[in-house]
Amino acid sequence: MRLAVGVLLLSGTLLLAGCNLGPHYARPDIPAPAAWTPVTPESTPSEPAPPENTSWPDARWWQAFGSPELDRLIDQAERANDDLKAAVARVQQSDAQVRISGAALLPSLGAGFTPSRSRQILPGAGQGTTLSGNTFTAELSAAYELDFWGRNAALRAAAVAQASGSRYDRETVQLSVIASVATTYLTVLSLRDRVTVATNNLANARETLRGLQFEQQVGTATALDVAQQQSLVDNEDATVPALRAQLSHNLAALAILLATRVDQLQLAQSTLEQVAAPPVSTGLPAGLLMRRPDVASAEAQLIAANANVRAARAAFFPTIQLTAGGGVESTALSTLLEPGSRIFDLSAGLTQPIFEGGQIAGLYSQSKGRYQELLADYHKAVISAFDNTQDALTQVHETREQLLRQERATLSARRAYDFSQQQFHAGTINVLTVLTTETTLLTAQDTQAQVRLAHLSALVGLYQALGGGWDTHQEQAP
Repeated sequence: MRLAVGVLLLSGTLLLAGCNLGPHYARPDIPAPAAWTPVTPESTPSEPAPPENTSWPDARWWQAFGSPELDRLIDQAERANDDLKAAVARVQQSDAQVRISGAALLPSLGAGFTPSRSRQILPGAGQGTTLSGNTFTAELSAAYELDFWGRNAALRAAAVAQASGSRYDRETVQLSVIASVATTYLTVLSLRDRVTVATNNLANARETLRGLQFEQQVGTATALDVAQQQSLVDNEDATVPALRAQLSHNLAALAILLATRVDQLQLAQSTLEQVAAPPVSTGLPAGLLMRRPDVASAEAQLIAANANVRAARAAFFPTIQLTAGGGVESTALSTLLEPGSRIFDLSAGLTQPIFEGGQIAGLYSQSKGRYQELLADYHKAVISAFDNTQDALTQVHETREQLLRQERATLSARRAYDFSQQQFHAGTINVLTVLTTETTLLTAQDTQAQVRLAHLSALVGLYQALGGGWDTHQEQAP
């Protein structure tokens, strides 16, 4: 038996590399942009790109926002998020599929013990003459399919690529979850600030209304003045419930990301002003395709499809099956292990498909079509990665400029409102001017909170477009 198995393994080793049908995978050539520059109406293609150094995000890039509470929420999401847990389970499934696919490259071994009893009537020996006996057989068998055309190796290569893809998908989910937690948390802070601004402004407007009502009684203000201020109070009062509803909606979304109930969500009384806006430094995009897990996943699926094409092509050719068996057989258990009881067999078989009703050809065409589909998906993923990064840089650049200008506008509105209050009480202007400057200030303060949120969210989007702090060396399939 040992000799038979040895012959089987040696034959497989010699013939395993006999033929490889290809095609071998080669990464599609998709040219990258020459440099990353924000797209603005003032920029033209002829303008040279400013010299910059490549700066990839840190593995824990969100810490650059300087918010310990954001760090805590992201740590909780990484441990508890349900989408991330599902992605981890899919990795486990794909790893198991690699082991399943690799089994065909190894011999299958089996052992058995068969006791049997037979009874035979002997002809011509008189009525009722029989011959009875027992037989005991213990056997070890082995079978191996020679992967002469590389079909089984291609199937395992496809499974390995898909396992890598599942890891990249997990990283994509993790990056998406982290970015969603950051964006939702920043939105919660922004809405809190806006509710505070609206509440404070409502209190100021009511105070002004009471002053006008008093002045109306003494004859220094008109009924029109009071009515206009009352309208401003009513409009400001109507904005508060809508902002609170948005705040409640985003708190619920944040709770889902953290896999908890909204009533169990505990947040400190922070403001968006306490969140830092980290500086951004980018450079040439040569490594972008190796820094985006979604692009890596698309390429892994393309590699798997290429391997499946090789496997489908190999199905046109014959399969070679080697089998070996050996053991002992005896009519009595007491003599089962004696040398004379040994039995063995060794065989080889070749099977060539002749007519399969078009199944093999159909599977081959299907695998090639699948490769072309995934090739288009990969091209789209690459182009989207380039465009997302360019757009994210533009958003960061434009929202930063907008925030600086809005801060100046808010400061100017504050000064104008303060001056109008002083002049109104001095009797040099009417209340309409005060109402106008007050409305301008309310609008500027609310807009500033929204623009600051847009800038911080754009920074999160840029980190996400750059693949976060992930790179392909972190994950290896089995």
